[in-house]
Amino acid sequence: MRKSGSNAHRAASKKPYNERTDLEKLQSQWTKLSGLHGRDEPSAAIVRRATAAEIAANYAVRTEWAHKTQFDAAIVDQFLRWANGLPLKVERLFVPIYFATPKTSPVAKALIKSAEKINAVRNAVVHQGSFSSTQEAETVITEAKAFINMIVGLSIEGFDIDQKKPPAEGPIQATETPN
Repeated sequence: MRKSGSNAHRAASKKPYNERTDLEKLQSQWTKLSGLHGRDEPSAAIVRRATAAEIAANYAVRTEWAHKTQFDAAIVDQFLRWANGLPLKVERLFVPIYFATPKTSPVAKALIKSAEKINAVRNAVVHQGSFSSTQEAETVITEAKAFINMIVGLSIEGFDIDQKKPPAEGPIQATETPN
């Protein structure tokens, strides 16, 4: 079957992926995830979901570090590469700088636990070759949605990943007492 050369279905001004903001990348990943899930490709949907969660963590880290430190973007990007993987980004880069008392914060604990769940299922698919069922994909997509809405929602009040257009990246609007 020959692929059509027409890109009429795409917006003419669509930015290349690498030029998009974290929130635009997040929305792209989430949209792609929905398509994979709808085509009954649960393992691929799980990997995409984990990617979306990690982009949400990147956004949260970049936003909070820009707000509370004097580090430039290149240094923060180095830290994000160092803390490879969702759990490390959440536990080592985001939680300590955002929460005044991370060990006693229910939100901090929930973020860490959720990141670990998301990463465990992703690693089973990517590193162990596991195939996932539609039911498992539903469960982890629900977990990812809650994680993404929670971590981005700490910076953008009322954030919902199911919105069709990502909100403009803006100033921090903390809902819990940060450091």
